[in-house]
Amino acid sequence: MKTDTIFYRLFQSFPFIFFELLRLDPDLAEVYQFSSVEVKQLAFRIDGVFLAQRTDLPIYFVEVQFQDDSNFYARFFAEIFLYLSKTPLSNNWRGVILYPNRSVESQETERYWELLESERVTRIYLNELDNISETSIGLTTVQLITTNKNQAIEQGRNLINRIREQITDDRQRQELLQLIETILVYKLPRISRKEIEAMFSWSDLKQTRVYQEALEEGREEGREEGREEGREEVKITAIPRLLSLGLSIEQIATALDLSIDQVSQIAQQQNR
Repeated sequence: MKTDTIFYRLFQSFPFIFFELLRLDPDLAEVYQFSSVEVKQLAFRIDGVFLAQRTDLPIYFVEVQFQDDSNFYARFFAEIFLYLSKTPLSNNWRGVILYPNRSVESQETERYWELLESERVTRIYLNELDNISETSIGLTTVQLITTNKNQAIEQGRNLINRIREQITDDRQRQELLQLIETILVYKLPRISRKEIEAMFSWSDLKQTRVYQEALEEGREEGREEGREEGREEVKITAIPRLLSLGLSIEQIATALDLSIDQVSQIAQQQNR
């Protein structure tokens, strides 16, 4: 998954984080909708746009730029002005660009200097974020995306614990936990399932990709071996994968709705 996709998923699910990045009132998210917009006449799409429900608030055009691109600003402003020329909306506009650091930013800025130095455009360098409130789980999640790989596991573990303690809404908590798992897997492609499992509680783990992947691999093995004669046999094929995650026999039995004896029997066969 590309970094820009992670950010767009983050803003889609938790739009208040975008306004925290801009040092604005997070409650503004309640009157904005984050989406992609398409100019049908020209057959092009802008992936990240915050559209306001009020005409007195600006449209925010968001671009996540983690790769050097000398033509970036030409494309960025061209897309914005083409959209403004075709939309019936009368709102003012702002551009927001997220860079991991200054070295990625294109040096071809002379033709766009007036725009870049005005209040029209905000450039955010994620490695320079400072004075982040310890209560801001959203901004800490953004930091995790750009943190050093050597620190990512520990920072991810601390963030997961904070989410469990501070986020009371079940849906929001699960979405954040799944997003953090995605970030960690993206940043650390060699991270093992056991390392992921160690960060999450059992109830959280059932919602993660590694758990679902283990179940799916079990199903695939069952298909390959011609053992899809019923749901129970498919579940049984998932047991070795879940054992490899470090789950206990009792946890696996509960998750798969099997008896402890059934799981124990498969575990014993695994150890022979």
